[in-house]
Amino acid sequence: MSKETISDNKLKQPLEEMSSKDKMINGSAWMTGGSILSRLLGALYIIPWMAWMGNQSIAESANALYTIGYTPYALFLNIATAGVPSAIAKQVSYYNSLNEYEISRNIYKKGLQIMAVTGIVSALIMYVAAPFIAASSPNVSVDNATQVIRSLSWALLIIPCMSVTRGYIQGHHIMKYSAISQFIEQLARVIFMLAAVYLIRQVWNGSVVNAVAASTFAAVIGAVFSIGYLFYIIWRKKPELDERAAQSLNKITISTNEIFKSIIRTAIPFIIIGSGITLFQMIDQFTFQQIMTQVSNLSPKQIVNHYGVASGNVNKLIMIVISFGGSMAITAVPLISELIAKNDLKKIAHQISDSLQLFSFIMLPASIGMMIVAEPLYTVFYGQSDLGTTALQVASFMSLFLGLFVLMGSTMQAANQTRSALWALVIGLVVKLATQYPMLAWAGTNGMFISNIFGFGVTVLLMLWKMYKVTRFDMGLILRRVLLMLILTLAMAIVTFAVKELLYLMMDSENSRTSALLVMAISAGSGGIVYMYGSLKTRLADRLLGARVTGLRTKLHIK
Repeated sequence: MSKETISDNKLKQPLEEMSSKDKMINGSAWMTGGSILSRLLGALYIIPWMAWMGNQSIAESANALYTIGYTPYALFLNIATAGVPSAIAKQVSYYNSLNEYEISRNIYKKGLQIMAVTGIVSALIMYVAAPFIAASSPNVSVDNATQVIRSLSWALLIIPCMSVTRGYIQGHHIMKYSAISQFIEQLARVIFMLAAVYLIRQVWNGSVVNAVAASTFAAVIGAVFSIGYLFYIIWRKKPELDERAAQSLNKITISTNEIFKSIIRTAIPFIIIGSGITLFQMIDQFTFQQIMTQVSNLSPKQIVNHYGVASGNVNKLIMIVISFGGSMAITAVPLISELIAKNDLKKIAHQISDSLQLFSFIMLPASIGMMIVAEPLYTVFYGQSDLGTTALQVASFMSLFLGLFVLMGSTMQAANQTRSALWALVIGLVVKLATQYPMLAWAGTNGMFISNIFGFGVTVLLMLWKMYKVTRFDMGLILRRVLLMLILTLAMAIVTFAVKELLYLMMDSENSRTSALLVMAISAGSGGIVYMYGSLKTRLADRLLGARVTGLRTKLHIK
């Protein structure tokens, strides 16, 4: 059995035979699959959810109220989890690579204790601070916003322990169970949410705020099901984990206090950088209403609805593609941490190069493709909206920078370049603050996305430059391959746009969800085929995904 991973009988080959690149592809595939399915559920539920809430105006107000609760919750969630699971995954992978499995187990046990405490503290703070957060957010009723925010605080009691368990499993390079738990969490959440809204609004004719509060409380239900599954996996793998612990070299001795300090020291930077996107969103939440009141002619209710469309609806959709960057980051952290333990700088450079190329290979066509099909995509989920379409187009381009930030932020921390990563984030936040007012004044609601592009753009450039100076990864190779990806993406974009416009000429109505679904599926599918063919024809896919692609090309008769 592998010394570096928990064995899985369903795997066709022992993981110790897999290269770092194979582990990255395999792990990213699992995490991306789980994440995308979860994000799709998180976006699809909105269709019946808004329909059951009431008419279009009521549904939009309910959605804005929901978003107001979730943005601060995301920040408190990052605080409560203290950078877990990535911090725990980094520690576990590091000591596993040194054959010190008993220390890894102790880190997990102590991590559970820390997470239980931070969860309770964060839940209390969020509950108490809810009125202040509500008063500082775009809303019509402070009391309603307070109720929604408080309903989410209960989830903070469970999710931290769930996160540390995920991190422990990820530290053994087994991403499957973490991905499955993520999907279970989202599925249970959506089922409870839809059932609650249907009963409250359609059966009992209850208030909108109670329906929204029940929807946000669904996070608790999802967490319960997810942590139950993870504990079951730990119980099922206990014999293997016990065997690993018995094989520990025990050459390193770490006291309980040292373990606590190690977890906290590793976790604090992860929490700050992991909260990067949320911090940018909090700037929007606390400044959007005030700035738009000064620079626009929108009414208070229109401002709230605009915020709900941009920060709620659009963000749900772009997070589907951003999740790929997060999945790669989750996979990369234990891999790079393992290489750091072995002091293998050359392989670290190769790992970073592989990560950036794989990221670009997926994210470039995904983000540009979403930008082109923004109109039918938004219509399918939320109904036809010029505001929503334009916002999604700008946000789709922004998703490239957000995804790269997630990947590079975790990569730098795994490579022990935390201070530089923190400074890059701080500078990006300053740029965001400096450009927020002028961009909102110039571009209206879309200005919040444009200021994000400036802020995250500066941050990722600083991160890339720092990692290049440290590892000297092959920048020339990356640029050449990214250029080829851009050419293939351009070809894909032209085909996707042409097919979309042709289909709209043939359709009776652009406002129909059914028509929009057909347009989106056919045009995106056509563009996807072009990109896939181009990547196979140029052998780009072979270089990035390995020998498994060769068989696919042979079956498709592509020489």
